[in-house]
Amino acid sequence: MGWLWIITELLVIAVTFAALGLGFAIIFESFRRRHNNAHVESGNAVFEDPNSLKQVPCPNISDPAEKYISLIIPAFNEELRLPGALDETMNYLQQRAAKDKSFSYEVVIVDDGSADGTNRVAFDFVKKYTIDNVRVILLGRNYGKGEAIRQGMLHSRGELLLMLDADGATKVTDLEKLENQIHVVAMKEIQFGDSATGDSSLRISDIPLAAFGSRAHLEEKALATRKWYRNFLMKGFHVVVLLTAGPGIRDTQCGFKMFTRAAARKLFTNIRLKRWCFDVELVYLCKWFGIPMIEISVNWSEIPGSKVNPLSIPNMLWELALMSAGYRTGMWKIST
Repeated sequence: MGWLWIITELLVIAVTFAALGLGFAIIFESFRRRHNNAHVESGNAVFEDPNSLKQVPCPNISDPAEKYISLIIPAFNEELRLPGALDETMNYLQQRAAKDKSFSYEVVIVDDGSADGTNRVAFDFVKKYTIDNVRVILLGRNYGKGEAIRQGMLHSRGELLLMLDADGATKVTDLEKLENQIHVVAMKEIQFGDSATGDSSLRISDIPLAAFGSRAHLEEKALATRKWYRNFLMKGFHVVVLLTAGPGIRDTQCGFKMFTRAAARKLFTNIRLKRWCFDVELVYLCKWFGIPMIEISVNWSEIPGSKVNPLSIPNMLWELALMSAGYRTGMWKIST
């Protein structure tokens, strides 16, 4: 039986060293990313006018709003799915602008280092609708969805800023659900909130608010149709999210979220995660700043070509571990 004890001891030592190594790696990587929020690739983030062949200076989130709403669409190798989603989006925005002359908009497409014809498709829409209504940010290389959205948010002009996926999984008309709820809460804040103190000069963009589109109402149906291992992985991920960011939002990963300009300014100048788990960091930061979060059910459909796969789960868990270590140790400072 002596050999069993030796094997057990060796296993315990190996597990201990592995845990220590993982902990060191998490702390080291969290420390390395402590200034990620301050790294704005201003040299890469440019608007190019394909009609005049001139570069247009990028606005900044700290500037006053010039449009009513900005729609930020991150795109990585979306040559096939982007045209349909953009056609639907532009048709909706144009129809709404024709009915309401005070309605102004812009669509900001962030090309996250695509290797296909995404760049060409995006600029075709700029040519068609002019650079005042459609703009393209070129990041030069692939940083991740979170960074693409952050760049779009930091260089948008809207009072309201909506992030939505390039596949059109959520109908663009559902933005009105989020928009209406933000207006309701903002009016209450302006009239009765402590921060507003009844100041009638405040605009909706001045009130920090976030509205999260949610697919939680579709969960029961999804559980019945997905493979058991996918359900197991997603349930486990939700538990980790709960432990990391706390309760409050049932569906953190829906790519349909709206922010007032004041909220976007606080959140996207602090966010550090560049890929899938930036949504969870947004929830954490909303809670830290005391930004009200409204979760609203939206229509959603599965679109072929999803870039999320089972291998994405370990990457998500890694990012959550970095976020937890970064904020809990104080390495990730939050700018107010």
